[in-house]
Amino acid sequence: MTDSQPAKNRLHALLEVASAIASERDLDVLLRLILHETTVVADADRGTLFLIDPDTGELWSKLADGVGQDAEIRFPATAGIAGHVASTGQVVLLNDAYADPRFNRQVDRDTGYRTRSLLAVPLREMRGDIVGVLQVLNKKSGPFDQEDADVLLALAGQAAAAIQNALLHQDIKRLFEGFVKASVVAIESRDPTTAGHSERVAALTLGLADALEGPASPKSSVVMATAERRLELRYAALLHDVGKFGVRETVLTKAEKLYPHELEHIRQRFAHARARLEAESLRKRLQLAIDGAALTVIDREDKALQARLEAFAKYLELIESCNRPGPLMPHAQAQILLMRELTFPGQCGEAEPLLTAQEAAVLTLPRGNLTDAERHEVEGHVSHTFRFLSQIPWTRALRRVPEIAHGHHEKMDGSGYPRGIHGNELCIEARMIAVADVYDALTAADRPYRKAAPHELAARILREEAARGLLDSHLVEVFLTRGVPQRVLNYENASPQQVRRVSGVFSKESL
Repeated sequence: MTDSQPAKNRLHALLEVASAIASERDLDVLLRLILHETTVVADADRGTLFLIDPDTGELWSKLADGVGQDAEIRFPATAGIAGHVASTGQVVLLNDAYADPRFNRQVDRDTGYRTRSLLAVPLREMRGDIVGVLQVLNKKSGPFDQEDADVLLALAGQAAAAIQNALLHQDIKRLFEGFVKASVVAIESRDPTTAGHSERVAALTLGLADALEGPASPKSSVVMATAERRLELRYAALLHDVGKFGVRETVLTKAEKLYPHELEHIRQRFAHARARLEAESLRKRLQLAIDGAALTVIDREDKALQARLEAFAKYLELIESCNRPGPLMPHAQAQILLMRELTFPGQCGEAEPLLTAQEAAVLTLPRGNLTDAERHEVEGHVSHTFRFLSQIPWTRALRRVPEIAHGHHEKMDGSGYPRGIHGNELCIEARMIAVADVYDALTAADRPYRKAAPHELAARILREEAARGLLDSHLVEVFLTRGVPQRVLNYENASPQQVRRVSGVFSKESL
């Protein structure tokens, strides 16, 4: 019975590593598992796992079982016993390590450890390439033998496959991270005025997820059941505005009601009107002088001209004031609409309007700076986001990213867009992003078309939105009462420059 126990231990270790190949994707966790099981199967006092760095060709390790601390070491792939195994692919079995000149005694001197016996085998993946070295020291029950070497080789083959799988998983994660980061940079390059928005929304959304994990929240198990769900939420938050690729840049970056060239056309029209009025007035005064009119009559014509020019200046000042986004006073709206009736003599003497009906309609927009057509175009970014993200072959753990991002402008009462679905049909992750998105749109300091709202005002607006059935009231209360903005973005203490960009997490107004 006793004689069969080592064989059972070895079989158990082999099964553990085989299981890791199918289940463990975290490289650090996997390496520790491999090292632990290798030490057990070899009945060794200590073990070390070295990997070959594909960039430098060096052997490196921060895992030395039994040392009690992690300290990364690096050395040439041809140095020492491990280097010999890595470069030749040969197994090295030493029951008197100090008798072999390849053994580096300096490690023992540095650590205070005494290596007596040593067994090192290559980690060879399926194509035959060596990816590292597995080494065990000081067998407890006697000298290492060929059976130990054969079992360790079998284990090393499975370990190499597991490591390759984990490295491939890491590469896929880096690929997704790079794609997401590049997409965020591309969004910001099209709309620099909202730089940082995507990152802040992601930070706020994950902060809300953390707040929901408390025991007082019954929804926590729905949101953060696994690390994969958290990553899925993060990617959806970072990419929620990626569909702005499909919105015209002029609309996306529009800061006032009129485009700059449209306002310039109005200014030129007013300048032309002033010149025509001045020329017409000069012609009248000259004719009056020729006809021998009294100076008072000529002076009256001059004063009439000045009055009209002053009125024109006030009209233009009113237009430029109404061009800025924000509430429009009723008297200003009435004056703009009346201005459609004002004309000036054109080059051929015909009456031309100072302000076109289209220009007046834009200047009297009741809110914001976008026309209905432009607003519809901007709202289309959500559908563009969904179509774009749906083309990506997401992993099974991330397959809901398009769906989550698709819902960030939906409302609890069904009045949102693009689908107009109600809160009970909307996943909680999309509702979380919606809260973070609205808060950042209110408080961001980098919008040229309005001032940033202080936290207190933004909190009041969020609660009003929730009371009106637009935002999830439970999420809003957790977001505010647990201080997610202060904790995540440190708004109370950070400078505007610090708030613009949140490190460690991968920014036009939320409509």
